[in-house]
Amino acid sequence: MARPVIHALIPAAGQGRRFGGAVLKQYAPIAGRPLLAHAIEAVSRHPDIAGVTVVLGEDDALFAQLIGRGHAGMHTASGGATRAQSVLNGLHAIRAGFPETEWVLVHDAARPCLPAACLDALLDAGLARPDGAILAVPLLDTLKRGNAAGAIVATVERYGLWAAQTPQLFPLGRLSAALEAMLAAGEIPTDEASAMQYAGARPLLVMGSAANIKITRPADLVLAEAWLAAQSREAAA
Repeated sequence: MARPVIHALIPAAGQGRRFGGAVLKQYAPIAGRPLLAHAIEAVSRHPDIAGVTVVLGEDDALFAQLIGRGHAGMHTASGGATRAQSVLNGLHAIRAGFPETEWVLVHDAARPCLPAACLDALLDAGLARPDGAILAVPLLDTLKRGNAAGAIVATVERYGLWAAQTPQLFPLGRLSAALEAMLAAGEIPTDEASAMQYAGARPLLVMGSAANIKITRPADLVLAEAWLAAQSREAAA
């Protein structure tokens, strides 16, 4: 049976303040290419992804120079003041430009190492559920809650706790409505799944991978390069 039309959305309008450096995080070089280029490739290479839209900051002059020319058919939209508003702007652009789209796959610009097997598993599981699904990994370390002085005040039970990753896969119309409702209520979603939860949905948790690292600080680039090299060797074997 043919799958519904899926469009990928990559919000890349952020400033990456925790990352620092002279260049925006999404354009930091990794394995010879900008970080954002790896994230785009990770989703665009899947045969079931009909298109990719990247949400950019209004003053972004680097995308066309560093990435746009190397990705034919890449679509862009203008971001907002927050990630949630940027995602919503991207969803509106997809609905206007690609009205046949039924599902949207939202992926972080800072996750360059998404394993193909994880994306396959997410699509297989998520498309079978009306509430969608996200990649996530169960927490394995002992969790501590600290106070303002940095002292431990409690050990947190980790059973049932997962660390959310991306991509996150949802019906486009439902995600748009959920984000609009949450923002109108003055609430700020921490990810797309939290907006869906706000609307009453219960998205599925699909096992992700430690390789699907999110680049937060410059030191993370070294680890990501190692994962990319390992993935390249595996693909060539």
